Formats: sequence, structure tokens, C-alpha cells
Amino acid sequence: MVRQFLMYASASSLAALALAPLAAAQQRAPERPSENADARASATERAMRPDERTTLTHGLWAIPLIPNVKIPADAVTGAGYVAGIPRLGVPALKETDASLGVSYIAGLRGDGATALPSATAMGSTWDPELIRRGSAMIAGEARAKGFNVLLGGGINLMRDPRNGRTFEYFGEDPLHSGVLGGAAIAGVQSQHVLSTVKHFALNAQETGRHAVDGLLADAAFRMSDLLAFEIAIEQGKPGAVMCAYNRVNGAAACGSDYLLNQVLKRDWSYPGFVMSDWGAVTNVDQALAGLDQQSGAQIDKQIFFGAPLAVAAARDPAYAARVADMNRRVLRSIYALGLDFPRTPAAVDVASNARVSQAVAEQGIVLLRNERALLPLSKDVRSIAVTGGYADAGVLSGGGSTQVQPMGGPAASIPMGGEGPLAKYNNQTYHGTAPLAAIRAIAPKASVTFRNGRYLSEAVAAAKEAEVAIVFATQWMAEGADVPDLSLPDGQDALIAAVTAANPRTIVVLETGGPVLMPWLKDTGAVIEAWYGGVRGGDAIAATLFGDSNPAGRLPVTFPASLDQLPRPALPYAGLSEKQFAAGLAAGKHYPIDYNIEGADVGYRWFARTGAAPLFPFGYGLSYTSFDHGSLSITAGAQPRARVTIRNTGARAGSDVAQLYLVATPAGKTLRLAGFTKVALQPGASATADIAIDARLLAASKNGRWTMPGGRYTFAIGRSATDLGERVTITLPARTWR
Repeated sequence: MVRQFLMYASASSLAALALAPLAAAQQRAPERPSENADARASATERAMRPDERTTLTHGLWAIPLIPNVKIPADAVTGAGYVAGIPRLGVPALKETDASLGVSYIAGLRGDGATALPSATAMGSTWDPELIRRGSAMIAGEARAKGFNVLLGGGINLMRDPRNGRTFEYFGEDPLHSGVLGGAAIAGVQSQHVLSTVKHFALNAQETGRHAVDGLLADAAFRMSDLLAFEIAIEQGKPGAVMCAYNRVNGAAACGSDYLLNQVLKRDWSYPGFVMSDWGAVTNVDQALAGLDQQSGAQIDKQIFFGAPLAVAAARDPAYAARVADMNRRVLRSIYALGLDFPRTPAAVDVASNARVSQAVAEQGIVLLRNERALLPLSKDVRSIAVTGGYADAGVLSGGGSTQVQPMGGPAASIPMGGEGPLAKYNNQTYHGTAPLAAIRAIAPKASVTFRNGRYLSEAVAAAKEAEVAIVFATQWMAEGADVPDLSLPDGQDALIAAVTAANPRTIVVLETGGPVLMPWLKDTGAVIEAWYGGVRGGDAIAATLFGDSNPAGRLPVTFPASLDQLPRPALPYAGLSEKQFAAGLAAGKHYPIDYNIEGADVGYRWFARTGAAPLFPFGYGLSYTSFDHGSLSITAGAQPRARVTIRNTGARAGSDVAQLYLVATPAGKTLRLAGFTKVALQPGASATADIAIDARLLAASKNGRWTMPGGRYTFAIGRSATDLGERVTITLPARTWR
């Protein structure tokens, strides 16, 4: 073995000597990302010395709380650090969470950042360009703090609304999530910051996420969750894919030859690298399964992609070839994005970035109910009783690695239990601005009172005396654990019921991570879904309540009317504690979740299959104006297209989303989002929406091949998945492609 290692070292050393002039030249990297990133990556890989060959294949969690770990002097306190190779001009990778803003890392860095609204709120915008702007803003702040990798791009589909990370994902449809996810990635990388796309794949549950084993057949997988990743990767071209904690069809996602080698690298020809999630590597063999980099390696049992990988490469040509490929992939992403070129970070324009966040929040707010045109409120309203939701402090945000704190720290921080130095990492956190202050500022003539909602009698008394009552209700979600049901916690359903009984002009403002049940809905005057609103969420809510912003959000997820409507009404692991999961995992036990029940029919497609009526359907959202959809036309050909004219028939400026659905194929009835576009219109104005139709949405897939039968395909423009207009049928020829 020693002799084999020396032979390996000798060949590498000769390559390094031969390419020394090239390596020196690479230290003077071009200002623009290299157009020949592959060639540069290959040349640098050949120039690596033996001791450098596992430098880029593992990284550490760059926080000073891990015992016996020395943080390099050039690291920035954050999610991760991968050492560079100065001799070859290769920069270190300095990584931060995440897609909603530069993470606070439990306060260890001592600074703040601009928080975007939750990804579910971004999904409600249906606006790729706005998502691109928001993500570019986050990346600019990341660069200003010294980072060059943003661990964002979460696009897992919402197969279960109880998933604790629902708020980190865009929605339940693969086209919608893929397009918005691709825009987010492109926005990040426009700032020469590498973006990941995650969590690959089928990360649809959080409780016991290391132990659950998602079961899903290839054909359904490729037409749902994998299609979201495929579209996002095509459109965003992320430098890295982050694999998930969970298992997929029996194999760890970060050690799945099917996911990493076959689907990602063979079928999709993905040229970048695959990084693990933190603590997701259990052996060196995961390198052969397609994993390229071990992240946060010191929290795994061993730094498998360090010395053990070098030893394996010295004795086994398959590992040696794999190590070379791993390095080329990491290097290619570095060069393609220009990470090796030193840039002076631009100063952070806090006010400008906050305005971007507010724009996303306003476009993502969904008006769910508006009886007798209660909204928008008049600014001359005399009295308003505001109750609950910490509305006097700020707006809620989701917990876990995406947690962002605004400049100056949280507006309110509620301990959620736990011990140790990272316990506050999972505090329930509220951002400024406060909705209460924003309401008072926008309606200065009104008498506005606030009750925290702890006592129903107090809230009811205030509501009875007021012209209008507004109840703020919250549902906190966090990484690492699912919510047990879809009720509003802490007795908030009872609070809303009591206030609406006292005042029929009650408006409910929901700050939730995903769908919730609404047993009180029929008694309310209006309901808006504000999600987690980011750093200017309070201003966005007030602007919507009083009509300065016309709600333009459309639901990216289905709101069920009851848990019985879900594919799995009871969580598969109901009754098992996290400790039981951990004990089972230590004993080699895994917990299967059969996603074959719904297969590719996720969300609204499941409801269409079962005939169940949701509380609110996918794509639903009201406006303060009205829109007319003209006749739909479909053009056949290699790239089918749909066209429809949308006219604002109301008295206010507003935005509408043209949602194109496939409703029938030669195989029979179906329901599938086939395209969408958002249009902003002044009163009386019209615009023609031109929607390209991705042929994969008309086809079936198996083992990487798409098959579209020839015949008649029917489409409709919808206001939601359950409100479809005129049907148009075209005939398309059969096609098969990879």
C-alpha cells in the first residue's frame, strides 16, 4: 500500500512540476468568470500535490463552540469553511446560511443582516425577477461580510404541510418551485457568490430526519421532486448541490448512487459538486456514490474525506479517479463563478435592501377572504383593536439554520427550551418592523389599542368597543422538528373565535410557515396570509390592510380543510420521540415513509385525484381589483406556447397571475401546472401573457427518458387549481428524449 501511495504521489508531483508556470498564472485570475472553467479546473487538479488532494474535499463548521477544533485565522464565523490552496491560487470557501438572509449563527458573529420573507412568501409572489433581486441582495450582504458561498436554494416540494422546513421551500409544484428556485440561484451567483441547491432529495419531513427513509418510484420521483431540482439547476446553474439527511429508497441521500451518480451527474450532466449537509457523512464509500465534499466534518464521527480518502485513493484506482473528479468539480465551480478573483465588497445599503425585502413581502401576501369588501380599510377609521401575535414587537420568522436577525438584534426573542450554548439558536424570533407601529403610522387619526391575547375576556372587551378588530396569529416552524398538526398553537384558534364573535368586522392576519386549519373562518370579515414577513414585514402588512399595496400573492401550496384529506393523515412516526429516533438510528433502524401513496400527485394534484375540496386551493388569491381573462390560444410545435390577454377591469392598479394548467392528455384527465406568468396592470389596461410550455410537463419519465404520447392535449387558464376557465385542445406528435 505504501508503494502504491508513493507511485500516486510521484505522478502527482511530476504533474505539479510540469504545470508550475500555469499554476502561477492562475493566481492572477481574470476579473470575469473564466469561460474555460473546465480546462482551468483540469489543469489545477493535475498540478495538485498529494497533500493537497483532499484539501477541497472536506470542510469544517466555522464556529468557536466545537471542542478541539481550531478555526483558521482567515475563516469567517459562519456555517462552514473549506481551506483553499494558496500555492495554486485557489481561494478558501467561506460558507454562510442561507436563502432568507445571512444567518446570525446564534449571535456568535454579533452582527445583523437583512431578512427576506420566508420562501413560502416568495413562492406566493410567482415572480422570478423579484426573487432574483431579493437573492442578489442577500448575496451582496454575504460578500460584504466576507463569504463567497451561500447555502441557499431550498426547493423541496411540500409533500406534508407539517414539515418543519415548509417555510424554507417555495411550494408544492415542481415547475413553480424549479423556476423560482432557479431565479434565486441566479440572483445569488450574479454577485459572484456560489449558491447551492438543496436538499437533494425528498427532504419532506424534519422530525427524525436522519432516520426517515423516503420511498418513491423512479417515474413519479422524476416527475415531481426531481423535476423541481432539474429545472432549478438548468435555469440557475448552481455551483453546488447539497444532499439531504434523509434516506431515499433505502440509501442515505448523501450516499445514493441513484441520486448523485445516475440522476444528477449522468442524466442531467451536472458539472458542479455535491456537498453534504452538516453531519450527513458516515463513511468514505459515499465518495464512490457521488458525494464530492464532506461539510462540517468535525461533527461527523470522522473526517472521512481527509486521510481515509487519501489512503483509499492510494490503494484503489477507482478512488484515485474519484478524488481527481471531486477536485475538478469543486475547482470548476470556483472558476465558473470567479471566486478566485479578489473583489472589494460594496457597502451594504441597509435602507435599499430593506425596501427589496418589503417589496417581496407585499407581493407575497395572499388575501384569502374579504367579506363585504372590508379591506382595504379606510385611513379615516376611528378605532382599531389589535390583538395577539407580538404585533407590538415585530413579525415572526422561522427557526433553524435560516434564522436571520436584523441590525441591532431581534425585536423579540422567545425561548423555546433546550440547554447548552446553542439553545438560543432555536429561540422564536421576531423581526422589526412592528405591525402595530406601522398601523398607527398609516392611520394616525385612529385610536389603536393593543392586547397581547393572553386573556380572552380582555381581547373580547377591546374588540367590542372598536370599529375594526385585527387579530395577529402565529405558527412557528423550525428546522429539526415537524409540527404535530395544523392548528394555531397556544389557544389562538379560541382567541380568534372569541374576537370574531364579539366583532364581525374582524380581520385575521396569519404569520405562518405553511397551511393551517381555520375552524373560525366563516365568522371572519377578512383573512390575509402574511407568512414570515422579513425585516419590513410589519410595514408590508399595514400597507396591505389600508390599500397602499394591493395584495398580489397567490397560494403556492394547498390549504387542506382537515388532516384527513392528506395522503398521510397521521404522521408516520406519530408517538415516537426524537430520542427514540436517535436510539433506533444508532441501532441501524430506519423509518420508511411511503410517498408512493401520492407519487407524482403532490398537493393540488392529490386533491384533484381524490376529489377532496380544500380549504383554499393552490394558486388562489384575491385582489382589491378584478381581472378578466380573454380567450386562450395554444400554438403547437416543438415548443408549444400559450397566449391569453388579461385586463384589469377594476378601479385599482394590481397584479394577476396567469396560471396555465394541463387538464387532459391522450391518457385521460389530469391536472398539472404547465406554465405561469405575472402581469401588473393599471385600471382598464390589458396585457398579453405569453407562456412557454415545457414538454416534460406533458410527458412521463423513467430512468432518465421522457416519453410524450402523440394525441390531443387540453389546457385551461385558471385563477387557481380549482377555478379553471376556457379549455383549448391541440394535437401534438409523439416524442421521446433524454
